[in-house]
Amino acid sequence: MNSPDPIQKKTSVEEIMNNTVISVDSSVTATNVAKMMEDTGVGAVVVLENNIPVGIVTDRDFAIKIAAHCYPVDTPVRRVMSSPLISIDPYSDLWIASDLMSTRNVRKLPVIDDDRVIGMLTSSDLVKHIADH
Repeated sequence: MNSPDPIQKKTSVEEIMNNTVISVDSSVTATNVAKMMEDTGVGAVVVLENNIPVGIVTDRDFAIKIAAHCYPVDTPVRRVMSSPLISIDPYSDLWIASDLMSTRNVRKLPVIDDDRVIGMLTSSDLVKHIADH
């Protein structure tokens, strides 16, 4: 008897998301955010205004916006963040998250519950989940 296809099994975002998320106020400088990313080994930081998630800064944003546009390194991170923030709630099915990431062409998806960032889902998380099942 064949077991059901593991990819068809309902899995929620919260089951595989990474709980370690760094967030910063939008006034923090791009340099400080880059140092935080290097020190913690994360590829994305969520940007807050009045403690509400409004954007995300990824390593790609630094490569394109700082380097290509020659922004000064003390530029506030709000100038280089991607906004509006594309996010998902923790109870959504992975298929919905995967579709959202694909259609919006994002590799890092903040998981938000009640205006609080509680995790990060990455394309690597999805690939690892599929490979492990």
